[in-house]
Amino acid sequence: MKAVNIKHRILILGVSGFIGNAIYKELYGYFRTFGTYATPNRELQSNHQFYHYNHEEDDIIEILEITKPSIIISSLRGNFATQVVAHRHIVEYLKTHTCKILFLSSSNAFDAYSKYPSYENDKTLSHSKYGHFKIKIENMLMRLPKSKWAILRIPMVFGPKSPRIEELKGLYKANEPIEIFPNLIMNVTSFTKLTQQIHYIINRNKNGVFHLGSTDLVHHDDFFKDIVETFGYNKAIYKQVYTTNDERWLAVLPKYNKLPKHLQITSLAIISELNT
Repeated sequence: MKAVNIKHRILILGVSGFIGNAIYKELYGYFRTFGTYATPNRELQSNHQFYHYNHEEDDIIEILEITKPSIIISSLRGNFATQVVAHRHIVEYLKTHTCKILFLSSSNAFDAYSKYPSYENDKTLSHSKYGHFKIKIENMLMRLPKSKWAILRIPMVFGPKSPRIEELKGLYKANEPIEIFPNLIMNVTSFTKLTQQIHYIINRNKNGVFHLGSTDLVHHDDFFKDIVETFGYNKAIYKQVYTTNDERWLAVLPKYNKLPKHLQITSLAIISELNT
């Protein structure tokens, strides 16, 4: 049996979401790990390491005072405005406690740049509400000492039974069209690799900005067609969506904060994981 590392007490905000739950499964055997969930169910309620927390109604400070984390991993979903308020309260907590935050941001922090991929030190700019919201929290955290935060920008995440894959399977079974974006160039990642990367960042006490996507770039339509082929779906219907006449990039690549080779992943490896 693995010895639990008492060096860290980790609080995962949003443990009931697919990403938050995957992070919990990666970490709980190694650290004192707590989580928050918004939608109660029997399994979550029976785990005494989990606390009910709805950022639209509750104050995060109460959970922080109970769990006393040394690391907060923010994987919240839902209302953008109340998430921003919650992170303001977290920032105040970080100022007065021995604690740091790992914030799961998004490649959408760069969705206004369409001509090239984005690197860690590039200026963020977004045309979407989602991207704006992520940037707002990033900027809030960046005003703290660098030792207090790590910003993890991630692209689309895939894995067996992940929401995007379940949606694709549902569309195929219902004989509905699968939307593909032929002009979109992107990178991707898997739940397995993302959680391993987070584990490494915690173990090595890393901070700063990380771009955690595949090392290669793919066209959205090619990638989804490869997934469909992997599942043996030979009667898929596609709906091609063009948001622009030109090719558009939405990719986060590392230049300064590169992780070791065994923590890097390719788009092909992500597709092969889907059949495990």
